Amino acid sequence: QVQLVESGGGLVQPGGSLRLSCTASGLDLDYYNIGWFRQVPGKEREAVSCVASGSGSAYYVDSVKGRFTISRHSANSSAYLQMNSLQPEDSAVYYCAAEHSTTCTVWEVPTLGHRYIEAWGQGTLVTVSS
Repeated sequence: QVQLVESGGGLVQPGGSLRLSCTASGLDLDYYNIGWFRQVPGKEREAVSCVASGSGSAYYVDSVKGRFTISRHSANSSAYLQMNSLQPEDSAVYYCAAEHSTTCTVWEVPTLGHRYIEAWGQGTLVTVSS
């Protein structure tokens, strides 16, 4: 059974940092793109960042470029999202996601929807507030 387990959310002041973790079981992370989406109440789930299988190339939505860094560690079937310089607009529930592909197209092209995502994490709440 494929499962993604997330951790690392919490409350942080503006300008602070958090590190999200996502550990996968039941799949070989070497063959999956892995990344994060985020969602606030009343809005659609938004792609944040992805790291592609094979090449390891990373995608970031424009609003987080230069502040967030994604990484993957196949040895422990985990991915991480280091979030620096957090702002109130980054507050959301963050969902880890895995897709059996070699490019992060699902993250890059919102109109594709989420039907190619094969597994979701349980979500972790990030709140940026003073």
